[in-house]
Amino acid sequence: MLYYLFDYLDKHFDFPGAGVFQYITFRSAMALILSLMISTIYGKKIINFLRNQQVGETIRELGLEGQTQKAGTPTMGGLIIIIATLIPVLLFTKLNNIYVILLIVTTLWMGTIGFIDDYIKIFKKDKQGLKGIFKVIGQVGLGLIVGSVLYFHPGVTVREKSTTPITFNQSQSVISEQAKEIKSTTTTIPFVKNNELEYAQILKPFTDDYQKWAWLVFIPIVIFIITAVSNGANLTDGIDGLAAGTSAISVLALGIFAFISGNIILSSYLNVMYIPNSGEMTVFIAAFVGALVGFLWYNSYPASVFMGDTGSLTIGGIIAVLAISVRKEMLLPVLCAIFFAESASVILQVSYFKYTKKRFGEGRRIFLMSPLHHHYQKKGYHESKIVTRFWIVTIMLAIVAIVTLKLR
Repeated sequence: MLYYLFDYLDKHFDFPGAGVFQYITFRSAMALILSLMISTIYGKKIINFLRNQQVGETIRELGLEGQTQKAGTPTMGGLIIIIATLIPVLLFTKLNNIYVILLIVTTLWMGTIGFIDDYIKIFKKDKQGLKGIFKVIGQVGLGLIVGSVLYFHPGVTVREKSTTPITFNQSQSVISEQAKEIKSTTTTIPFVKNNELEYAQILKPFTDDYQKWAWLVFIPIVIFIITAVSNGANLTDGIDGLAAGTSAISVLALGIFAFISGNIILSSYLNVMYIPNSGEMTVFIAAFVGALVGFLWYNSYPASVFMGDTGSLTIGGIIAVLAISVRKEMLLPVLCAIFFAESASVILQVSYFKYTKKRFGEGRRIFLMSPLHHHYQKKGYHESKIVTRFWIVTIMLAIVAIVTLKLR
């Protein structure tokens, strides 16, 4: 909203300083500062409200150290992340940008699913929360929306790579570029020299008109990624500061990709895919990172609030949509390795237990407990040490992901 106000003042009244709102970097900085202020200053008020409403976490007895002390800690703290993200986004972004619209829809959609789940757990006293099938339906529904928009919307394009170099005038503005913008389901393959993959090529052996049916491949892939990442974030949210901290690091790396992919000069210099209008996501990402860091003020050990499914499902959905939008979804196993490790530990544990019970009559376990962070708790590691080390691993992997801009 402020973007449009200052744009109007700049064009019609030559208002001093109004032109600075044209810069993504300035608006991103303002969004980051505001989201930090909202999440830290007003976060306390939201926590007190949740406490007054007796929105406390019900702790299952798992035999973990310090577990009983967490009973009654306010949950649904994901509301802090959502509010602290959306207010700066509404103020500082171009609200007609299709990528921003998709991210706002994702935030509200996944936040609603998580809120319903938390509400059932707390107020209906049902520890299972929202039934898994309804969660999956919600995730699939979001995947259908995101996949369809990214595939069919005319504003979602990429620029063909051109052999003609970009030239600039004295003010460093682009004055010639022969490549045109096209609709495409092309994505990026990390660590590969010719690092682009067209999803439509998967259908090439089956039909000559494969480009027409590319959505049959693209949309299911989007659904799978959103479902996998949101569930991974949900499983990771098990100890203080783990999900919020690792997510902030991953999202910050995605912010670098979004800024470069949306900047024709940087994308040309680094020889990466230029995605018109995608740079506007940088403002959303800045607000989201600020909200996550501000939430950590209260969620770090010992936590004053838990994000609940309201926060974890929202975080996973946003990360998935960001990665897909900047055509870096194949980097998610690197950027979100902690999410996938947590998910894999649960899948392996359950599968192996069922297999051994069927074969030997007694269920056996690979890990002392799953998800993975509980395994290390059972081994005697303090949760703050586990969280810090998982953060360090995520930082190293984020650096590896960023290095793929030039390492091919």
